[in-house]
Amino acid sequence: MMSKKILVTQPALPPLEEFIPYLEKIWDNKWLTNNGPFHEQFEKELAAYLGVKYISVFSNGTLALITALQALRITGEVITTPFSFVATTHSLWWNNIKPVFVDIDNKYYNIDPAKIEAAITPRTTAIMPVHVYGNPCDVEEIQRIADVYGLRVIYDAAHAFAVKKDGQSVMNWGDLSILSFHATKVYNTIEGGAIVCQDEKTKQRIDLLKNFGFRNETTVIEPGINAKMNELQAAYGSLQLKYVDSYINNRLSLAQLYNSLLKGIAGITIMEVAEGVEHTYPYYPIRINAKEYGMTRDELYFKLQEYDVFGRRYFYPLISDFPTYKGLPSANTANLPVATQVSKEIICLPMYANLSAEDVKRICELIENKPWQK
Repeated sequence: MMSKKILVTQPALPPLEEFIPYLEKIWDNKWLTNNGPFHEQFEKELAAYLGVKYISVFSNGTLALITALQALRITGEVITTPFSFVATTHSLWWNNIKPVFVDIDNKYYNIDPAKIEAAITPRTTAIMPVHVYGNPCDVEEIQRIADVYGLRVIYDAAHAFAVKKDGQSVMNWGDLSILSFHATKVYNTIEGGAIVCQDEKTKQRIDLLKNFGFRNETTVIEPGINAKMNELQAAYGSLQLKYVDSYINNRLSLAQLYNSLLKGIAGITIMEVAEGVEHTYPYYPIRINAKEYGMTRDELYFKLQEYDVFGRRYFYPLISDFPTYKGLPSANTANLPVATQVSKEIICLPMYANLSAEDVKRICELIENKPWQK
C-alpha cells in the first residue's frame, strides 16, 4: 500500500510571506468589501491576463452563473448539457428557468451542436454550454445556431481558465462567459468567480446586480443580490496571478507524463485536445472500456482507493439523473445515450500543480499492472 493519500486535487497556494503585505495594506485601509482598491486592481489585472475587455469578479462562480442569467433577462427554457457540475443547472432553476438537456459529443464531451436545433421550442431563449474539462465547445457552430434562432449564449467556463483557441481566449465567445475560482480550480481565489462580457453597458448592469441593484447611495434600480468579491479574495487573486503560469506549466508537464505512461494500455482512452487549443488541464480524465481493460470504471475507482489513490467520477451521475431534474422530459436516458455511456466510463485521475512526477508514475503503474490481481 502507498504511504500517503493522493487526492484528486489540491489547491495551489502562493507563498504565505508574500501575502502578508497585502493583508497589512487591507488592515491599513480598513476597507474589506464594496469595490475596494484591491477589487478594482484585480479586475484590471485579470482582464489583461485573460485577454478580455470586460470582467466582473464575484464571491463565487455559482452566484456569477445566477447573475449572468439575470443580466441578460433570460426566461423560459435554456438548452444545456447534463454532463457538468450541478451548479450549471442549479443556476437555471434558481431563475425559474426550465433546463432542456441535450446529448454530448463522444470526443470532447461537450454539448453536441447537432442535437441543439431539435431541442429548440418557442420558449427557448438561450443556450448554456460548458467547456468540459477545459476543452472548448464548437463555439462557431453554437453561435451560428444562436444567430439563426435569436438566442443568447452563456458559457459555463468554470473549467476553462486561461484556455485559448487559435490564440484567442475562449472567454471572447458568446454573450457571457462565467468562471469559477474555487479552491480546486487551476487558478483560485479560495472561493470566487467572474463574468466576462463583451461591452461596457453589460458590465455596468452586472456590477449593479451583484451589489443589490444600487445605482447610487439612495437609488436601487434592480432586484440585485449580494455577490461581491471581498478585498481579501481580490488581494489573494492578484498575488495568485504572479504564479498561475507556473501552476499551468506544471499541469502541462504532468499531463504529458500521464499521456506517455497511459498511452497504449488496452481499454484506456486518454483525453484528446483539439488542434489550436492551448489547454490548462484542470482535470485529467480517462475512459475505461471494461471489456478491453478487464475491469469497469467503478471497479478501478474503488481499487485505486485501496492503494490510497483517490480519483473522482466527474461527472457521475449525470445532472439529469438527480431527483431534482429526473422528471424533466429531456432527462430521459434515451435522449442522452452518449452522456449516459461516458458518465459510466470516466474517471478523473489526480491532477494539481504540486503533484509529483513520482506520484503520477505510481498511479500509472497501478492502472497498468493491476497489482490487486496478483
